[in-house]
Amino acid sequence: MKLEIHQSWWAMTGLGNGTREWTLEEKFESIAEAGFSGILGQLPEPAEADTWRRLLDEYGFSFGVQAVPFPKLGDDLTPYFARAKAFGVQYVNAQILHPYLEGQPAADFVAGFIRQAAEAGLPFFVETHRGRITQDLRRTAQLVEALPQLRLTIDFSHYVVGEGMDRAVADETAEGYLQTLLTRASSIHARISNGHQVQVDVGEDASHPAVQPFLRWWRSGMANWRRTASAGDVFPFVCELGPPAYAITHGVSREEASDRWKQALVLKRLGEQAWAEA
Repeated sequence: MKLEIHQSWWAMTGLGNGTREWTLEEKFESIAEAGFSGILGQLPEPAEADTWRRLLDEYGFSFGVQAVPFPKLGDDLTPYFARAKAFGVQYVNAQILHPYLEGQPAADFVAGFIRQAAEAGLPFFVETHRGRITQDLRRTAQLVEALPQLRLTIDFSHYVVGEGMDRAVADETAEGYLQTLLTRASSIHARISNGHQVQVDVGEDASHPAVQPFLRWWRSGMANWRRTASAGDVFPFVCELGPPAYAITHGVSREEASDRWKQALVLKRLGEQAWAEA
């Protein structure tokens, strides 16, 4: 079992050399030179599939995909999972829509996608994301309790900002819910919130006060996963710093206030640290 550090393809949006955005090939080269082992992206459209397959193989990247469009009530993901399996993806990540569904109807809804992924033979992770069926801590903890097969992609930036945890400090009740979710961690999306903005610059030395709570949560999730993982299993840690409007920008210029690529490398280092300490 091992850690893999992936870069989010969405997080590569707009990145470049200062005068233009990198080409697809340049983005692959930059990700490889930085030491990432894979990419979280979207399943390529048929016209782009050969190019993506060639580049993934050339750089030896593993590849996880975000289910797009986001699954909703009434969807059957069986054809999507079949395409993903045929393309050779490592796992499927999903932000499931319908933020106001809860209780048994929500559990039944999610269980259907878990079953379809299992039938396809694909690891399937539900992302903890606001505005989705995982809207808040309480409802997501209820899903965990109802669904023994549910595996999560942990992104606590959504709960830290959504529930107003100043400097990522959770009270006793919130911490209990967070720890419940961490028992099902199978992947992590690395983004750090200060409780007011969903994504903040933590400094090149990672000295921001919100870093330590996130590191502690990441270590806990990784340690929980390692207790039950089998030989050959992989834990994807995805650096997922979004472009504007996730990224904070200066007023009129709309220029990003942070160097998103350098911050991705800081998160990569923190992920490696968390794994070593777990």
